Amino acid sequence: MDTDYPPLAPMQTGVRGRCPRCGRGHMFNGFLTLQPQCEVCGLDYAFADPADGPAFFVICFACIPSVLLGVWLEVAFSAPIWVQLLVTGPFMLATCIPPLRPLKGWLVASQYFYKAEEGKLA
Repeated sequence: MDTDYPPLAPMQTGVRGRCPRCGRGHMFNGFLTLQPQCEVCGLDYAFADPADGPAFFVICFACIPSVLLGVWLEVAFSAPIWVQLLVTGPFMLATCIPPLRPLKGWLVASQYFYKAEEGKLA
């Protein structure tokens, strides 16, 4: 059944939250919850296990700059706690939450595209 569909790049489908097989169905049911299957082609998403991958990438590329911003504010200006909350809080939310869904979609689509599965001993 997979041969009926052309291979779609994970960046095309995953980042947009589309089915990695047909590219038309929705992958998510809510913000980060995967649907049980695609409503268009019926692809079962049971194979998908991105685990903590999206959170890892967000920590590496978004949380570290947020912490550096907070440290810089403290060292350069001795900013009171309310300034830290007003500046670093929204910055952290704006850089950490929005990338989670596209990253999770990309990881799930990559697992499908590259046929990732649990390792087996030969």
